[in-house]
Amino acid sequence: MKSKLYFTAIMFLGMMGVSNAQAQNPECMTNLSIFSEHAKVKNYEAAYEPWKMVYETCPQLNNAIYVYGERILKDKMKNATGADKEKFANDLMGLYDNKLKHFASKTSQAETEVDKALVMYDNKMADDAKMYSMLSDAFTKDQENFTNPKALYIYFSSLVDENKAGRKDLQEVFDVYDAVTEKIELENEKITGKIAKLLPKEEAGTLTSKEKSRLKSYNSYSEVYGKIAGSIDSKLGPLADCSNLIPLYEKSFEEKKNDVVWVKRAVGLMFNKECTDDPMFQKLFEAQLRLDPSADAYVYGGTLKMKNGDTKGALADFDKALSLETDNEKKSKIAYKVAVINKRKGSKSTARSYAQKAIDANASNGRAYLLIANLYATSANDCGTSAFEKRAMYWKAADMARKAGRVDPSLSGSSSQAANSYSAKAPSKEMIFSSGMAGKTVTFNCWVGGSVKVPSL
Repeated sequence: MKSKLYFTAIMFLGMMGVSNAQAQNPECMTNLSIFSEHAKVKNYEAAYEPWKMVYETCPQLNNAIYVYGERILKDKMKNATGADKEKFANDLMGLYDNKLKHFASKTSQAETEVDKALVMYDNKMADDAKMYSMLSDAFTKDQENFTNPKALYIYFSSLVDENKAGRKDLQEVFDVYDAVTEKIELENEKITGKIAKLLPKEEAGTLTSKEKSRLKSYNSYSEVYGKIAGSIDSKLGPLADCSNLIPLYEKSFEEKKNDVVWVKRAVGLMFNKECTDDPMFQKLFEAQLRLDPSADAYVYGGTLKMKNGDTKGALADFDKALSLETDNEKKSKIAYKVAVINKRKGSKSTARSYAQKAIDANASNGRAYLLIANLYATSANDCGTSAFEKRAMYWKAADMARKAGRVDPSLSGSSSQAANSYSAKAPSKEMIFSSGMAGKTVTFNCWVGGSVKVPSL
């Protein structure tokens, strides 16, 4: 029996592509096979002792020690209480450290620190100060591999709670908010880029089973990032009101006016929070223009010109911004910002034009689709001569809203909410029946243009 298990373990090692001096230990080899077989069928209780023997005796034998060991110890924690639960939690954190030590190619510093921090968080083993310290250290040292959505939220949330307790200042809150939201955007852009490549195949019905699985995974992960981004904004809450932002930036301006990162983040946050009427926005914009006369600077310059009634000059600045930017994702963000500015100004047709430019530059810009949907919905009363025609506009708005969640699942919540709201305002089945419009086409002669087909009953 032992020789059979030994042979199985040898085969297992061969398939894993791992071999070292510890493979010469027959007992480790046998127990590796035993605990692996148990763990595969989730019999973690039976797997524990043979796993523990291999982990303690031959820690470099195979990465399976750490892959299955994590599952085994989490199962132990789930079924334990009190001191035993804490012991297994500490064992799990030690496992993460040893995986980094013995199989560094299979993990990273950030992943290790994040995994340990989440164990402490889930088991209430650390206060806000400890959580923030651990996650801040991991984020600072290895931001590239700090991708866990839950950890990103805890990192920011613990800082906000420390600020409320008077132990961290507001500037640090804004600095981390900017860094974390930029990270979430970056990771979600990677995912939506992958989704964009698969959507045409899905629409054509040519996805392989493997691609279907990938698309499902991408959608799920993007949705999680969207929920986390929303939670982070909620956590920031009134801290980012203009009444807090403006005095803080006024206080720090002289000291920070030559710090290009600080200036760009400050003017960006003031823009996003609609604090552009205050003279501080102009000072920050001028500082950015001096330090980094990039595309974004022209967007903010155009914003100020628009507020001063110089629409022609504003549009010239906006187009200058788009011409300066060569990166399509950045160009898309700029076009979206310009669309938002024109929407705030009430220039719906111009807003749609720039929103479409945002989509043309990056088909995954779901926010641009949501903006267009809103423009359509708020134009319903201006498009059509009858109540039916006016309400038909909501079908067009709902369709655009649904597209937003399709191309960017991180927006699926707001996308579904908007689409459902618009659909509810569209003509009911009773209205369709009584009007005799089922299956016909409604054409819009207002600025929206185009048409929509009425559903058949």
